[in-house]
Amino acid sequence: MHESTQLVQILKALFSSQRLAILATEGNGQPYGNLVAFAATDDLKDLLFATTRSTRKYANLSRAPRAAMVIDNRTNRESDFHEAIAATATGIVREVEDPEKEPLLRLYLSKHPYLKDFVSSPNCALLKMNVETYYVVREFQNVMKLHIRS
Repeated sequence: MHESTQLVQILKALFSSQRLAILATEGNGQPYGNLVAFAATDDLKDLLFATTRSTRKYANLSRAPRAAMVIDNRTNRESDFHEAIAATATGIVREVEDPEKEPLLRLYLSKHPYLKDFVSSPNCALLKMNVETYYVVREFQNVMKLHIRS
């Protein structure tokens, strides 16, 4: 199997099994991490998450839209050193606007239906990371790279 095909399968399986990711932003020269509920588009080109416009992460992304998102399947056991998978996505984040908002919101809510009231709030923004590269780590130190956009 071609390595990029294998990586796509690994990423799709990981993303379907996990609901949360760590979002890394930067503000005033300081890195900042947040736990976010995420969803991925089927082609893996975009990662979605929602936040209110009053959050630090929203302010950080408004000033510096480059970000990273980490999704992993660790269980906090010793076996993670041989079995866990972690994917880091890097790219540019922007707020989703009409006309693309409705289908992406449906995708997001299909994974997180319990967040419907949250994302329906007028102060909530649906955000999309246009993924440039995925870095996938398996078996503790086996690192593979998948370029999505140049």
